[in-house]
Amino acid sequence: MTHPFATRQIPFFLTAAAPCPYLPGRWERKVFTRIDVGEGPALNDALTHAGFRRSQGVLYRPACEACDACKSVRIDVAEFNWKRRWRKIMNRNADLTVSTEAQTATLEQFDLLSRYLESRHGDGDMVGMSFGEYVMMAEEGAQRTHIAEYRDDMGELTACVLTDVLKDGLSLIYSYFDADQDRRSLGAFIILDAVRQAEAAGLPFVYLGYWVRDSRKMNYKAQYEPLQVLTPSGWQALSELDNHEGDEDE
Repeated sequence: MTHPFATRQIPFFLTAAAPCPYLPGRWERKVFTRIDVGEGPALNDALTHAGFRRSQGVLYRPACEACDACKSVRIDVAEFNWKRRWRKIMNRNADLTVSTEAQTATLEQFDLLSRYLESRHGDGDMVGMSFGEYVMMAEEGAQRTHIAEYRDDMGELTACVLTDVLKDGLSLIYSYFDADQDRRSLGAFIILDAVRQAEAAGLPFVYLGYWVRDSRKMNYKAQYEPLQVLTPSGWQALSELDNHEGDEDE
């Protein structure tokens, strides 16, 4: 079956160099294309599989000079290692109920996001985001997209994650939660519950965006085993790549 965009050339653009948010002293550039209405799902499927990431109405991937530290990663759902730590986090949040009905932004979500940003990312670019900007973040370019809402037994909104449904998995675009509830480990729980949802839906992968080995902000993703990394040879298990690197070092 031919993709609907296969008959035309997709225009790609390159950003100017800017300081890298993950590795101090380095500079980043991105290549990107805009999502046209009607082509969104197929284009999102194809380019996410090729290492791109969606942000609003744009699909992008790093195109940095002399650096390839950012690796697109995904969790292998069928082989996921439900180790004791993960099971404890799931049990700790067993009182939360999830709904994937929301497809539009709400003031309730925005209030939770604002509190999360002030608590966890006080010096970040997103602090001070307006509700209109949040609506754009949640809805612009969104096709086959939902906002998963997690609520406690009192009905309080505790966590959210903007999720794209791809033909072969779930792509977690952005998550936020009640940062005062450290005991719950909500950041980890959101990823683990996405694995559970993908398994229930018969989807083989959960896409986590980019992983950077030497970045404290991004290296945590390696905990979700087995993690697959996109390489020039295709998707490979991170454990296999580490073994090969060890062989080369010897």
